[in-house]
This record gives sequence, C-alpha cells and structure tokens, in this order.
Amino acid sequence: MQATMTNAVDQMDRWGKPAWIALMVVSFILFWPIGLALLAYLIWSGRMGCNHKRWGSWKSQHHVMGSTGNRAFDDYREETLKRLEEEAREFKDFVERLKFAKDKEEFDRFMSERRSRPDSQGPQPNAA
Repeated sequence: MQATMTNAVDQMDRWGKPAWIALMVVSFILFWPIGLALLAYLIWSGRMGCNHKRWGSWKSQHHVMGSTGNRAFDDYREETLKRLEEEAREFKDFVERLKFAKDKEEFDRFMSERRSRPDSQGPQPNAA
C-alpha cells in the first residue's frame, strides 16, 4: 500500500504543480475533507513552493545547501551562524528577564496596595 502511495506521489511530482492543483480541485469537488487534507499536505510538504517544508532554526532551514566549494566562505558562514544563534539565545534570555522583572514589579505593587488597604475594606465575617 505504501509503495503504491509513494509511486503515486512520485508521479504527481513528475507532473508538477498543475497536477497537484488539479488533484486538489477534484478532491474538493468529490469530497471536501479529502481536498482539505490534500491542501494541508501540499503546504506542509512544500510542494506548492511554500517555505514551510522545514521547521526549526534558521540554520536548519538554510544549511541544506551544503558546501559552496569555498572552504573559507563555508567556515565564515558557520562562525556567523553560530554567533547569530548565540546572540538570539542571549536576547531571548534578556527578554525573559525583563518580563520577570515587570511581573515582579506589578506583583509587588499589588501586594503593597493590598497591605496598605484599611481593614474596613476587607471581607467582613458574618456576625450572626
């Protein structure tokens, strides 16, 4: 079954985007959930030229091109990508610290206002 499916996908790939679009349109006409599933598959697999084929870091998306043949440039590119990933990690940590500081400041302000509130505004026990 899987070999047949693989052969069908390979044949559709050989025919190109127009074949995939035609199949999707026919699928929507015959039974729309199949058309919707096919559309999701086409977007996810990148067969429609969308750049959503690979998820993850920028490096994993752009490193697929492999070596350029120029070792000096490849080394420079690797160093630059490592540096950018490290800077992105540091920035993410910085933003998390800022969020924490803001949350703590808001919480401390709330607790300060709550402590300074007179007891008369607090909940009153029922005197029965």
